Amino acid sequence: MASRYAPKTVLAHLIQRRNQTYSEIVAEFVELGGTITERHLRRLASGERAGTTPQTRRTLQRMFGKPVEELLAPYQAEPAAQVVPAPAASGRITTGNEMEVLDMAASRARAFALAAQSGLGSEAMEQVYDDVRHAAQAYPQRPLPEILGQLVETQDLVFGLLESRQRPDHHRQLYFLAGVTGGLLAKASHDLGNPHAALTQARTAFLCADNADHHGLRAWVRGLQSLVSYWAGNPHDSVRYAQLGAGYAEQANSTTSVWLPVSEARAWAALGNPEAARHALERAEDAWDSVENDDLDAMGGLCTFGRNRQLYYAADALAWLPGEVDQAQRYSSQAVDAYTDQNHPEWAFGDAAGSHAAMAITRIASGELDGAADALAPVLTLPTERRINGVVHSARRVHQALRQSGRAEDARELQEEIEAFTRTPMQTYPR
Repeated sequence: MASRYAPKTVLAHLIQRRNQTYSEIVAEFVELGGTITERHLRRLASGERAGTTPQTRRTLQRMFGKPVEELLAPYQAEPAAQVVPAPAASGRITTGNEMEVLDMAASRARAFALAAQSGLGSEAMEQVYDDVRHAAQAYPQRPLPEILGQLVETQDLVFGLLESRQRPDHHRQLYFLAGVTGGLLAKASHDLGNPHAALTQARTAFLCADNADHHGLRAWVRGLQSLVSYWAGNPHDSVRYAQLGAGYAEQANSTTSVWLPVSEARAWAALGNPEAARHALERAEDAWDSVENDDLDAMGGLCTFGRNRQLYYAADALAWLPGEVDQAQRYSSQAVDAYTDQNHPEWAFGDAAGSHAAMAITRIASGELDGAADALAPVLTLPTERRINGVVHSARRVHQALRQSGRAEDARELQEEIEAFTRTPMQTYPR
């Protein structure tokens, strides 16, 4: 553990608070796609050096949630009397962010409950399950900056429990939860445009699925690997991962048996193979006849695959194929309608945006430029914290469709709006 010396910089103070060694911080830094030596990190933390590369500045800011200038500034401890603000006479908390205070209190209570037990009991295991379930359900609907910190904390908690002495049956359950949290962080890495970190998380998640001996989880991780590869511009890998997971999905009979073939379909479509794409879409539809939700599906959110997402994936696939314009229009229209209700349990802002982008592409193919602009309008108004990697790439596909339509000059204004939108992707600075 880091020694408890008086920190000279804000960075040194935050490293102390993490209770990690410098080598552990460097390993996490590398996982986020950066490069730094332990010696360099120590010199930055001690205030001996202030020079950093743009990549180092970006990665430090993502890790610690503060601009590098603030991280390298001299650390000044706050007076003890100011640590806990006194409540107002009315009894109301006056921080201006009551929900944040409640979240902090819940986190502290959770940590105490887990630490107070010599072995993981039923109440503690239920708490860990609830944490992972909450993350899975929140992920598709809330901006990533709001949940990333809690997700990383949950993974760290589960890993810590696995590294301590637990009953054999609890070990299997914890490996299942570690696989789920690893999969969610794989998706987070992908949403930040870091496919290398995404696939690294996914490989560890698959290892956890093996240790849990959970077919549905194995298939789900393969689906994530297929998704990451598709958006990274590697459709052959996307097909391969989807096919690798097919056997596990067949044994699980979970909704992954729909997700994998429809993922394969859009990868085949990106490769310009309409016959293989159509066949995969048919297999996805047929799979519903045998779906029996498993305990992974019961997590909800990103852990299950519903018909709304199937409509979006089908629309996204068919939008690649010039000969499937009518079908693409039908699927994209249904997908857009399906994601209209933001209170629906299956609503996901990323899939909703992708559905609108697919509709815009099909309208461009039909020569309806004004209709394409109307379809894409809800996407272009998304705030930066919701401009995840897939959404930005979907917008770029619309831009590409406009260029290839032969009417790019007629759609110059829309192209410029897309360019402005894609220049400001999401940043995940913790709040």
